[in-house]
Amino acid sequence: MTITCGLAVGHASRWHLLALATARTWFLTRRGSGDGPAYDRDHARLTLYYSAQAHMSVAKAAACIGLPGHRMRAVPTDEHDRLDPAALRAAVTADLDAGLLPFCTITTLGTTATGAVDPLTEVTDLCRRTGMWHHADGAWGGLGAAVPALAPLYQGVGDVDSLTVDPHKTLSVPVGCGALLVPDPEHLHTAFAHRASYLTAGEPDALPWLSHATIELTRPGTRALALWATLHHLGRAGVTTLIEHYLTLADQLRDRITAQPRLELVAGGPWPVACFRIIHPAGAPDGLHARVAHRVQAAGRAYLATVAVNDRTVLRACLCNYRTSTEDLDLLIREVLHAADSDSPAVPVTRERPTHNQ
Repeated sequence: MTITCGLAVGHASRWHLLALATARTWFLTRRGSGDGPAYDRDHARLTLYYSAQAHMSVAKAAACIGLPGHRMRAVPTDEHDRLDPAALRAAVTADLDAGLLPFCTITTLGTTATGAVDPLTEVTDLCRRTGMWHHADGAWGGLGAAVPALAPLYQGVGDVDSLTVDPHKTLSVPVGCGALLVPDPEHLHTAFAHRASYLTAGEPDALPWLSHATIELTRPGTRALALWATLHHLGRAGVTTLIEHYLTLADQLRDRITAQPRLELVAGGPWPVACFRIIHPAGAPDGLHARVAHRVQAAGRAYLATVAVNDRTVLRACLCNYRTSTEDLDLLIREVLHAADSDSPAVPVTRERPTHNQ
C-alpha cells in the first residue's frame, strides 16, 4: 500500500465505521447504485465477512452503517486461529448464489484473543475476483511488517484497500491517536465530502478540508502530537526494537508456562500474548480462571485477564508495556499459582501434571 491519506480518528470502533462506510460507498457507486431506488435495493443485499476472532468493534461498526446481523458472516478460523480462506470462499460463493452482494472482507492483524495474523494475500485475491473491498484491522498488529520476525506474515499488506493502526497498543501512546490509512483519498472524499455555503474551499489550489475525508468537521488538534513525538523519539529502528522486546518476553513467558507442571499453554502468537490454563487435580472448577484473574488483578502486583479459546475460558497475558522485564514474568507466574491455591484450600496441591485418567 502506498499511503496517500491517513486520518487520526480516535478509537477502533470509529476506524471501522469509517472504513465500512467508505467500502459501502465504493461498492455501490461502482454498481451504479449510489443513490435512489437502486441504493435501497442493493443496500438490502450487502454482506460483510470477517474472522470469527475479529474484534467486537467490527460487528458494532457494521450495525452502525445499517447491516443486520443476518448479513454479517463470522468466518471460521484454522488451527492457528487465522481466518480460513477456504471457508471464506465457500461463504462468499453461497451468498452470491443466493443473490446477496458480498461487498467487504475484514482481516485481523493480531487478534485480541491469541495474537493471530490472518492471511492477507489469499483474501485480497478473493476480494479482487469478486469485487469486494479488503479492510485490515491492524489495531494491535498493524506495525508488524516493520519487524523482521513478523514480516513474512504481512506479505500483501500493501494491496489492502484500507488499514487501521492503534499505536497505544504497541507504542505506549495515549489512547485516541489511532489512524485509518488508505492508498486513495478519493474513496474517503466520495463517502464523506459534503459542502455547505458557510464553508468555503479557499483558493483553487488549497488543500481539501479534512472533514471531506471523515464524519467529523471540528477536530481536536492534538490527537497526533503524542504519536509524532513518540515516533520522532524512537525512529523506525526504535519501533522495531520495542516490538521485538515484547515478542522476546512473550516467548519467555510461554516457556515458563510450559515448564510449570501446574499450567498448560493453550494458544498464543505470533503477537506477544499467551493463553494458558490451570491444571487442577480434580478438574478445574467452574469459574476458576475468572476468579484467579480477579484475584491477581485485585492484588495489584500483576495483571492478566480471561478469554475464550476453543469454547473454554482461560487466562490471557499480553505483553505491551515497555517497562516489563523478565522478573515481571516470574512474578506473574507466582501470582497466578498463589491465586489458584487460594481458590480451593481444602484440595491438596499436586506438583505433578495429571495423567489422562485423572
